[in-house]
Amino acid sequence: MPCLCLLQAGCFDIISVCCSRERVVKMNIVNSNLYKLPQEKLLYSGASALTDVELLALILRTGTADRKVLELARDVMAYADNLSQELCNVDVRELLNINGIGVSKACSIVASMELARRVREPSTASGITIRTASDVAELFMKRMRGEKREHVQMFLLNSKCNVESEYTVSIGALNSAELNPREVYSVAIRRSAAAIILAHNHPSGDPEPSNVDIISTRRIEAAGELVGIKLLDHVIVGYERYVSLRAEGYIEQE
Repeated sequence: MPCLCLLQAGCFDIISVCCSRERVVKMNIVNSNLYKLPQEKLLYSGASALTDVELLALILRTGTADRKVLELARDVMAYADNLSQELCNVDVRELLNINGIGVSKACSIVASMELARRVREPSTASGITIRTASDVAELFMKRMRGEKREHVQMFLLNSKCNVESEYTVSIGALNSAELNPREVYSVAIRRSAAAIILAHNHPSGDPEPSNVDIISTRRIEAAGELVGIKLLDHVIVGYERYVSLRAEGYIEQE
């Protein structure tokens, strides 16, 4: 009997050891699968270890009823590639063409891309001295690269031509942006600007001024004369090129 008891006890020990090993193996398998998920991968290895698709999957957060979030992220990246442009330049309407991407997910993607752009590039030119049109073009051209809509930016200068602040006057459609003298100078007066410089982009890549650009500039210049805040220049930027309306003679030179 003692031998039988010892034998039985030994069997239980063996069974117990086997069960423990099986649990360990199962846990390792589970941990291995978890490590493959983007969120856990980021926690264990950092964001730099993730692929572009995995980073995008974290932004999307969830998939759909019939597609996993990683599959959806791959589709978004492939769609941007088919458009021959970077994901940061794809807008909400284009993203809505992708099966499984609704308004919420599309807005999350666009907002994330915009935040990344703003963090990467200085949001203000405050403190910079502007002496020539090329200074404006160099500053503004970097920001407008890849933009599909016209952006009108105003740089507010002090008496020494140092940029005190800047203001986004308007963001327009594909080929136009509103330029209202009242809005321009109400901001300039509130901020005690000595002078202003305007800049805007042409998404077409051709910086040549349109008739609307010229007429709007002359209206802004005339309004500036009345309030005592001079329009020093209006610079239009395109692809690696720019046009100074002052240099072209559309703004009166001192």
